Amino acid sequence: MITGKILKLAGWPEGRLIGLAKAAAEALDPRDEAREATLARLTAVRAEPGAFLVDARLNDLARECLRLAAESAAPANDELRAEPLAYPVWGAEQIEPGARAQMDNALRLPVAVAGALMPDAHLGYGVPIGAVLATEGAAVPYAVGVDIACRMRLSIYPISPIALEQQRGRFERALLDQTRFGVGVEWERGQRPEHPVLDDPAWEATRLLHGLRDKAVKQLGTSGSGNHFVEFGAFRLAQADAQLGLEAGEYLALLSHSGSRGVGYKICETYTRVAREQHPHLDKRARDLAWLDLCGEAGQEYWLSMELAGRFASANHAVIHRRVAEAAGLKELAAVENHHNFAWKETLPDGRAVIVHRKGATPAGVGVLGVIPGTMGDPGYVVRGRGGAGSLASASHGAGRAMSSRRAKESITRTERDRYLAARGVRLLGEAGLDEAPQAYKRVEAVIAAQADLVDIIGTFAPRLVRMTGEKGEV
Repeated sequence: MITGKILKLAGWPEGRLIGLAKAAAEALDPRDEAREATLARLTAVRAEPGAFLVDARLNDLARECLRLAAESAAPANDELRAEPLAYPVWGAEQIEPGARAQMDNALRLPVAVAGALMPDAHLGYGVPIGAVLATEGAAVPYAVGVDIACRMRLSIYPISPIALEQQRGRFERALLDQTRFGVGVEWERGQRPEHPVLDDPAWEATRLLHGLRDKAVKQLGTSGSGNHFVEFGAFRLAQADAQLGLEAGEYLALLSHSGSRGVGYKICETYTRVAREQHPHLDKRARDLAWLDLCGEAGQEYWLSMELAGRFASANHAVIHRRVAEAAGLKELAAVENHHNFAWKETLPDGRAVIVHRKGATPAGVGVLGVIPGTMGDPGYVVRGRGGAGSLASASHGAGRAMSSRRAKESITRTERDRYLAARGVRLLGEAGLDEAPQAYKRVEAVIAAQADLVDIIGTFAPRLVRMTGEKGEV
């Protein structure tokens, strides 16, 4: 029998020991194993309860530990700093004042410890796109964003991109038949792909995730709208690269940009609401920056959900690339992929453990490969991170908007966009919104140049066949 006295002797904290003992007894039957082994497992739950939210037997005990920790925690401090913490900015001349103001607000949060702004930065919700924010012991759902784990994936194939002109119909059909785009879009029954992510035990960890699994089944292998795309193009590698396992040359490649669809959207909206409820006195300027204490139950649920959304987003791209490649008769030679719109547990140079949020920013640790796309008509870059401490080992995630969606629609004509694409040998399949025209974005060459100290360029990708949607939205 696991009693409160035994738990106390084993070093469990004072508090609801009777409740903990009951939860422990229900979670584990001591007859199944030696008491010492049972206590060792319970100690593991106490040390990291969030990791056991996916364990059907230990879930209740883990939640009890989290509630106990929340009760013993100091009251939340909702007071913003009078002045923001200082933070470095790359490409400052390319960044609008509104984005700087949003970043200033984020660096006024009492949980903020560091930040950086990338050269593609522009206005967002809560924090600007292109923001990197480090916090201590807290996750800010809107500093991750509604499209959790929005992601890039580049697949490289062992044939020349000349094939795109010689057999254009083959590649166009593969893109048109094997991709789906738009708000709420799903695969029809009978066309839905399978992937191990759908059997991930985390779907059963919370009521919210259990309810979202059906949406995941229907949306796996689809793309959102707005700036999400799947495109064939030419990948040029200037010199042999051992990390990629490729010789120098020009290759056919497939590049995609999409995230966790309706799954990530619902997770963000749900836990942002919870965070606001936990910080009712937070200054209205920072209302969208309400945070979740990672020692609490809601914080651990969000973290578990965010990580599941990351695995789902990765699976999304894997399915898209597999289906398109199979339809086009291609076999992958190498691949590069990376998240943005995510949070990571990292350590600062001074040894502090922090949560690094990268909203529209690419991880760029030493030797880490990433993809920084341009526009539908401009080149993208495969880069290797240099681990810049000032940027919190981050780089931009793209070119970044030069004008709002509304302004782009009002000022760019279809003729102007199509002329731009034709001059660069790009064919747009279907219709994309004019707010995604290349002219609506910053010059990617200037954005890349502004972060030369953060990444090394190892290859370039030139789009040729682009598939997008004209609908606006992210889910």
